Amino acid sequence: MTDLTDQVAIVTGASRGIGRATALLLALQGAKVVAVARSAEELEELNTKTQGLAIPADVADEADADHVVAETLSRFGRLDILVCNAGVGSFNLLENMESAEWDRIFDVNVKGTFLMCKAVVPHFKAQGHGHVVAIASDVARRTFEHGTVYGASKSAQDALLGSLRKEVRPHGVKVSTIYPGLVDTYFNESKPGGVEAEKTHLKPSDVAQAVRYVLEAPAHVVVDELMLHPITQEW
Repeated sequence: MTDLTDQVAIVTGASRGIGRATALLLALQGAKVVAVARSAEELEELNTKTQGLAIPADVADEADADHVVAETLSRFGRLDILVCNAGVGSFNLLENMESAEWDRIFDVNVKGTFLMCKAVVPHFKAQGHGHVVAIASDVARRTFEHGTVYGASKSAQDALLGSLRKEVRPHGVKVSTIYPGLVDTYFNESKPGGVEAEKTHLKPSDVAQAVRYVLEAPAHVVVDELMLHPITQEW
């Protein structure tokens, strides 16, 4: 298994939910975690536990994405892992969605993934290794009512990652995509009916363990895609 000790990992959307759980778990495994989110206060609280680096940033802003990578390299002198977790959603009938919501969701879910990958990939290729792990969603592979815009963004993100995977593999760089089902986080508050307190929902820690699983796979093992089922918690 790959040892995560002293590996440097950027985790976006780290202030809450899946991102926070992932940052905490990677730090526990010995990684140096660079936590990225827009909330400086929540990041600083997290950083007291991870003892890494907290960088308030908007992943949909190219200057911010470049700044995150530059600060990481300046602080630690290396970069091994990018966890693209930042995401937003809004759930409504198509005719009730505003174009501004389309822009916001695609900016974070698709453009944010694009910009963060664009910032790290040249470094990964130059050093001959690196691992991008993206938290997508099972809705990239299925559709549901009220999910037109969010589902479209996740399908676009999925296509981006699939193409990137083929581009970087000859350079020793891995790209893994995780597709969680329903996860018990604040994210559900924006869904019709509010928070669903289903015992069958995944926990943020379940997704964090899936991230750890793909990162710790032996160097010769490539986990391209990992579907995480909420009922059985199997992956």
